[in-house]
Amino acid sequence: MRTAILIPARLASKRFPDKMLYILDGKPLIQRVFNACRETDFDVYVVTDSKRIASLVPNHIMTGSASNGTERCAMAASNLNYDYYVNVQGDMPDITAEMIYTVANNLKHHSITTLYTDMTEEEQNKPSSVKMVRAGDQALWFGRGMTGYGDWHLGVYGYRSNVLALYPSLVVTKEEQVEKLEQLRWLKAGWDIGCARVDFNGVEINTQEDIHLWNYKNERIQNERMGNAQSQTV
Repeated sequence: MRTAILIPARLASKRFPDKMLYILDGKPLIQRVFNACRETDFDVYVVTDSKRIASLVPNHIMTGSASNGTERCAMAASNLNYDYYVNVQGDMPDITAEMIYTVANNLKHHSITTLYTDMTEEEQNKPSSVKMVRAGDQALWFGRGMTGYGDWHLGVYGYRSNVLALYPSLVVTKEEQVEKLEQLRWLKAGWDIGCARVDFNGVEINTQEDIHLWNYKNERIQNERMGNAQSQTV
């Protein structure tokens, strides 16, 4: 199936304005996400209403204003011709090709799909972290304020093209507005969301505090690599 990766990106983030432009270890965040997605053999597009964001990547699609990333992806997909779309959030600098392929492959079994990983104590207590309740490979609910249970939901989604096209016509629900979670619109409309577990040791950049965490983890990884390289030369 012909598959494209869409990376919705905007500057007007309430929790972290202009975060797509934030420099992470020498590169803007949106460039890091775009380059990571290009490790797959899928076509990759940044979908945005910002000329500043668009200027940072070679492949982009300009859209009008949108209420959320899924709606922006639906706008872009209306002018494209792919069977599957993978929506990678623009704040996922540690996205891997394996994660993207997992979502795309799961579209053989589900019209909509997403990813989760094991919850950490750190993420469990973060109000910006999204928790997911599931039954097997079916997502039942998503929320930010839940503590003590749930898996760590990751900002990657897959859609069959005919299903993504329906999203803008669905009713915006109170739950979506309260939680600020676009995937709740699907659930409230009666759609099933499949889910798959992946290993993930990275960081999602939701707030300024996440920048510090990403820098800490990235420095630790680099030090470990240097240590391994030195031990091999001894």
